[in-house]
Amino acid sequence: MDDSACGSGGTSKLKDEKMIKTGCHNYFVYILTNKAKTVLYIGVTSDIAVRIYYHKNPGLVEKIPFTTKYNCYYLVYYELFQFIDDAIAREKQLKKWRRQKKEFLIKGFNPNWDFLNDLTTEW
Repeated sequence: MDDSACGSGGTSKLKDEKMIKTGCHNYFVYILTNKAKTVLYIGVTSDIAVRIYYHKNPGLVEKIPFTTKYNCYYLVYYELFQFIDDAIAREKQLKKWRRQKKEFLIKGFNPNWDFLNDLTTEW
């Protein structure tokens, strides 16, 4: 399929309590938090439901992952990209931001910081 027919990259939509996928390739930049919303984790993936599962269930690893150590399993923000390079660039950009700027981004997308994990099961 021609990539020009896939839709635009860098889109994110929260509509009718469902995530809308656009394009032929779907890459997510996402922000997870803990239950108390005191810790933020930023990542990128092509399958956010599976990725969140592995954050919660890391299996046998030598070093405990950050998300497991700080219980960051709750999705509060995401962006959708068509191209992985764009998603990685955005992830790196967000990771450089101060906490206050990240909070402003989350509040603009998800004002109540609702946990959006249930939306990932609908894909």
